[in-house]
Amino acid sequence: MEMGEPSEIDHHHLDSATATATATTHHLNVPAGLSQHEFDDLKHLVFQFHTYELRPGQCSSLLSQLIRAPRDVVWSVVRRFDKPQIYKHFIKSCSVAEDFIMTVGCTRDVYVISGLPAATSTERLDILDDDQYVIGFSITGGDHRLRNYRSVTTVHEMERDGQIWTVVLESYIVDVPEGNTEEDTRLFADTVVKLNLQKLTSVTEGMARAAAATAAATAATAADCEYGFLERRTTK
Repeated sequence: MEMGEPSEIDHHHLDSATATATATTHHLNVPAGLSQHEFDDLKHLVFQFHTYELRPGQCSSLLSQLIRAPRDVVWSVVRRFDKPQIYKHFIKSCSVAEDFIMTVGCTRDVYVISGLPAATSTERLDILDDDQYVIGFSITGGDHRLRNYRSVTTVHEMERDGQIWTVVLESYIVDVPEGNTEEDTRLFADTVVKLNLQKLTSVTEGMARAAAATAAATAATAADCEYGFLERRTTK
Protein backbone atom coordinates (compact mmCIF):
# COMPACT_ATOMS: atom_id res chain seq x y z
CA MET A 1 0.00 0.00 0.00
CA GLU A 2 1.20 3.49 -0.74
CA MET A 3 -0.29 6.57 0.86
CA GLY A 4 1.31 9.98 0.56
CA GLU A 5 1.44 12.98 2.82
CA PRO A 6 -1.21 15.62 2.04
CA SER A 7 -0.09 17.75 -0.88
CA GLU A 8 0.83 21.37 -0.31
CA ILE A 9 -2.48 22.50 -1.71
CA ASP A 10 -4.24 20.92 1.25
CA HIS A 11 -2.69 23.52 3.56
CA HIS A 12 -3.94 26.59 1.73
CA HIS A 13 -6.37 28.82 3.55
CA LEU A 14 -5.94 27.08 6.90
CA ASP A 15 -7.33 30.03 8.79
CA SER A 16 -10.40 30.53 10.95
CA ALA A 17 -12.42 28.41 8.49
CA THR A 18 -10.61 25.34 9.81
CA ALA A 19 -12.33 25.75 13.14
CA THR A 20 -15.72 25.35 11.47
CA ALA A 21 -14.77 22.38 9.30
CA THR A 22 -17.14 19.43 9.50
CA ALA A 23 -16.80 15.83 8.37
CA THR A 24 -18.72 14.83 5.28
CA THR A 25 -21.72 12.53 5.74
CA HIS A 26 -21.54 10.40 2.61
CA HIS A 27 -22.27 7.31 4.71
CA LEU A 28 -25.79 8.61 5.43
CA ASN A 29 -27.05 8.78 1.85
CA VAL A 30 -27.26 5.78 -0.46
CA PRO A 31 -25.77 6.69 -3.86
CA ALA A 32 -27.87 6.02 -6.94
CA GLY A 33 -27.70 2.44 -8.20
CA LEU A 34 -27.22 0.73 -4.85
CA SER A 35 -29.77 -0.68 -2.42
CA GLN A 36 -29.65 0.20 1.27
CA HIS A 37 -28.46 -3.34 2.08
CA GLU A 38 -25.69 -3.18 -0.52
CA PHE A 39 -24.58 0.21 0.72
CA ASP A 40 -24.59 -0.96 4.33
CA ASP A 41 -21.95 -3.54 3.38
CA LEU A 42 -19.75 -0.72 2.04
CA LYS A 43 -20.28 1.86 4.77
CA HIS A 44 -17.09 1.04 6.65
CA LEU A 45 -15.14 1.67 3.45
CA VAL A 46 -16.94 4.96 2.92
CA PHE A 47 -15.90 5.97 6.45
CA GLN A 48 -12.34 4.90 5.78
CA PHE A 49 -11.71 6.32 2.31
CA HIS A 50 -14.50 8.72 1.36
CA THR A 51 -14.71 11.05 4.37
CA TYR A 52 -13.38 14.60 4.07
CA GLU A 53 -13.07 17.65 6.29
CA LEU A 54 -15.48 20.07 4.64
CA ARG A 55 -14.79 23.77 5.17
CA PRO A 56 -17.09 26.69 4.37
CA GLY A 57 -17.02 27.39 0.63
CA GLN A 58 -16.48 23.75 -0.32
CA CYS A 59 -18.73 20.97 -1.54
CA SER A 60 -18.36 17.21 -1.74
CA SER A 61 -20.14 14.23 -3.25
CA LEU A 62 -20.06 10.43 -3.49
CA LEU A 63 -21.15 8.54 -6.61
CA SER A 64 -21.35 4.84 -7.46
CA GLN A 65 -21.34 2.70 -10.58
CA LEU A 66 -22.19 -0.98 -10.99
CA ILE A 67 -20.15 -2.81 -13.62
CA ARG A 68 -20.64 -6.34 -14.99
CA ALA A 69 -16.94 -7.12 -15.12
CA PRO A 70 -14.40 -8.67 -12.73
CA ARG A 71 -12.89 -6.31 -10.18
CA ASP A 72 -9.36 -6.96 -11.44
CA VAL A 73 -10.36 -5.86 -14.94
CA VAL A 74 -11.92 -2.65 -13.65
CA TRP A 75 -9.00 -1.94 -11.36
CA SER A 76 -6.50 -2.44 -14.19
CA VAL A 77 -8.04 0.62 -15.88
CA VAL A 78 -8.77 2.76 -12.81
CA ARG A 79 -5.26 2.43 -11.38
CA ARG A 80 -3.58 3.81 -14.55
CA PHE A 81 -2.83 7.27 -13.22
CA ASP A 82 -0.75 7.86 -16.33
CA LYS A 83 -3.61 6.93 -18.72
CA PRO A 84 -6.78 8.66 -17.45
CA GLN A 85 -7.96 9.25 -21.02
CA ILE A 86 -8.79 5.54 -21.30
CA TYR A 87 -12.09 6.24 -19.60
CA LYS A 88 -12.30 9.92 -18.70
CA HIS A 89 -14.50 11.61 -21.26
CA PHE A 90 -13.12 15.14 -21.34
CA ILE A 91 -9.39 14.41 -21.37
CA LYS A 92 -7.72 14.91 -24.74
CA SER A 93 -4.30 13.69 -23.67
CA CYS A 94 -2.05 13.17 -20.67
CA SER A 95 1.70 13.54 -20.34
CA VAL A 96 4.10 12.36 -17.65
CA ALA A 97 7.85 12.72 -17.14
CA GLU A 98 10.21 10.51 -19.15
CA ASP A 99 11.40 8.83 -15.97
CA PHE A 100 7.82 8.43 -14.70
CA ILE A 101 7.26 5.80 -12.02
CA MET A 102 3.69 5.32 -10.83
CA THR A 103 4.08 5.91 -7.12
CA VAL A 104 2.60 8.28 -4.56
CA GLY A 105 3.79 11.82 -5.24
CA CYS A 106 4.12 11.44 -9.02
CA THR A 107 2.30 13.95 -11.23
CA ARG A 108 0.60 14.12 -14.59
CA ASP A 109 -0.33 16.99 -16.90
CA VAL A 110 -3.81 16.60 -18.32
CA TYR A 111 -5.07 18.43 -21.41
CA VAL A 112 -8.81 18.96 -21.59
CA ILE A 113 -10.96 18.92 -24.73
CA SER A 114 -12.26 22.26 -25.97
CA GLY A 115 -15.67 23.50 -24.86
CA LEU A 116 -15.09 23.11 -21.11
CA PRO A 117 -14.16 25.88 -18.63
CA ALA A 118 -10.66 24.40 -18.42
CA ALA A 119 -7.60 23.80 -20.58
CA THR A 120 -4.98 22.03 -18.49
CA SER A 121 -4.71 20.36 -15.11
CA THR A 122 -1.66 19.30 -13.12
CA GLU A 123 -2.52 16.41 -10.82
CA ARG A 124 -0.74 14.53 -8.05
CA LEU A 125 -1.17 10.88 -7.08
CA ASP A 126 -2.03 10.86 -3.37
CA ILE A 127 -3.02 7.23 -2.76
CA LEU A 128 -2.32 3.98 -4.61
CA ASP A 129 -3.29 0.78 -2.82
CA ASP A 130 -3.37 -2.33 -5.00
CA ASP A 131 -4.35 -4.51 -2.04
CA GLN A 132 -7.47 -2.53 -1.14
CA TYR A 133 -8.14 -1.22 -4.67
CA VAL A 134 -7.92 2.47 -3.78
CA ILE A 135 -6.57 5.38 -5.80
CA GLY A 136 -6.73 9.08 -5.02
CA PHE A 137 -5.40 12.27 -6.56
CA SER A 138 -5.46 16.02 -6.07
CA ILE A 139 -5.33 18.89 -8.55
CA THR A 140 -2.32 21.08 -7.80
CA GLY A 141 -2.28 23.48 -10.75
CA GLY A 142 -3.41 24.26 -14.27
CA ASP A 143 -5.91 26.41 -16.11
CA HIS A 144 -9.29 25.48 -14.61
CA ARG A 145 -11.75 26.45 -11.87
CA LEU A 146 -11.56 23.31 -9.73
CA ARG A 147 -9.52 24.68 -6.83
CA ASN A 148 -8.44 22.33 -4.05
CA TYR A 149 -10.06 19.40 -5.85
CA ARG A 150 -9.32 16.01 -4.32
CA SER A 151 -10.80 12.68 -5.37
CA VAL A 152 -10.74 9.08 -4.15
CA THR A 153 -11.91 6.04 -6.12
CA THR A 154 -12.40 2.58 -4.62
CA VAL A 155 -13.28 -0.65 -6.41
CA HIS A 156 -15.24 -3.45 -4.72
CA GLU A 157 -16.82 -6.82 -5.47
CA MET A 158 -20.51 -7.27 -4.76
CA GLU A 159 -23.00 -10.10 -5.22
CA ARG A 160 -26.34 -9.30 -6.85
CA ASP A 161 -28.88 -11.78 -8.20
CA GLY A 162 -26.42 -14.62 -7.79
CA GLN A 163 -23.73 -12.89 -9.86
CA ILE A 164 -20.54 -11.11 -8.86
CA TRP A 165 -20.47 -7.45 -9.90
CA THR A 166 -17.94 -4.70 -9.42
CA VAL A 167 -19.06 -1.50 -7.75
CA VAL A 168 -16.96 1.63 -8.10
CA LEU A 169 -17.27 4.40 -5.53
CA GLU A 170 -15.84 7.81 -6.42
CA SER A 171 -15.90 10.83 -4.14
CA TYR A 172 -14.47 14.32 -4.31
CA ILE A 173 -14.16 17.59 -2.44
CA VAL A 174 -13.66 20.95 -4.17
CA ASP A 175 -13.88 24.69 -3.54
CA VAL A 176 -17.00 26.46 -4.78
CA PRO A 177 -15.74 29.03 -7.35
CA GLU A 178 -16.51 32.66 -6.70
CA GLY A 179 -19.82 33.59 -8.31
CA ASN A 180 -21.09 30.00 -8.27
CA THR A 181 -23.40 28.25 -5.85
CA GLU A 182 -22.66 25.00 -4.07
CA GLU A 183 -25.48 23.33 -6.01
CA ASP A 184 -24.10 24.47 -9.38
CA THR A 185 -20.60 23.31 -8.51
CA ARG A 186 -21.77 19.90 -7.34
CA LEU A 187 -23.98 19.47 -10.41
CA PHE A 188 -21.07 20.19 -12.73
CA ALA A 189 -18.61 17.92 -10.91
CA ASP A 190 -21.18 15.14 -10.49
CA THR A 191 -21.98 15.23 -14.21
CA VAL A 192 -18.32 14.86 -15.16
CA VAL A 193 -17.79 11.98 -12.71
CA LYS A 194 -20.97 10.20 -13.84
CA LEU A 195 -19.96 10.39 -17.49
CA ASN A 196 -16.51 9.07 -16.65
CA LEU A 197 -17.96 6.16 -14.69
CA GLN A 198 -20.36 5.35 -17.52
CA LYS A 199 -17.45 5.21 -19.96
CA LEU A 200 -15.47 3.09 -17.48
CA THR A 201 -18.40 0.67 -17.53
CA SER A 202 -18.43 0.51 -21.32
CA VAL A 203 -14.65 0.04 -21.57
CA THR A 204 -14.28 -2.62 -18.88
CA GLU A 205 -17.39 -4.60 -19.78
CA GLY A 206 -16.04 -4.70 -23.34
CA MET A 207 -12.70 -5.95 -22.03
CA ALA A 208 -14.46 -8.63 -19.98
CA ARG A 209 -16.51 -9.81 -22.98
CA ALA A 210 -13.41 -9.96 -25.15
CA ALA A 211 -11.54 -11.98 -22.51
CA ALA A 212 -14.49 -14.36 -22.14
CA ALA A 213 -14.71 -14.84 -25.90
CA THR A 214 -10.98 -15.55 -26.12
CA ALA A 215 -11.22 -18.07 -23.28
CA ALA A 216 -14.20 -19.76 -24.91
CA ALA A 217 -12.41 -19.96 -28.25
CA THR A 218 -9.31 -21.40 -26.60
CA ALA A 219 -11.40 -23.98 -24.75
CA ALA A 220 -13.22 -24.92 -27.96
CA THR A 221 -9.92 -25.34 -29.81
CA ALA A 222 -8.55 -27.49 -27.00
CA ALA A 223 -11.72 -29.61 -27.05
CA ASP A 224 -11.50 -30.05 -30.83
CA CYS A 225 -7.87 -31.12 -30.53
CA GLU A 226 -8.74 -33.59 -27.79
CA TYR A 227 -11.65 -34.97 -29.81
CA GLY A 228 -9.43 -35.35 -32.88
CA PHE A 229 -6.78 -37.14 -30.86
CA LEU A 230 -9.32 -39.56 -29.38
CA GLU A 231 -10.91 -40.16 -32.78
CA ARG A 232 -7.54 -41.03 -34.33
CA ARG A 233 -6.82 -43.48 -31.52
CA THR A 234 -10.17 -45.27 -31.92
CA THR A 235 -9.77 -45.67 -35.68
CA LYS A 236 -6.34 -47.30 -35.47
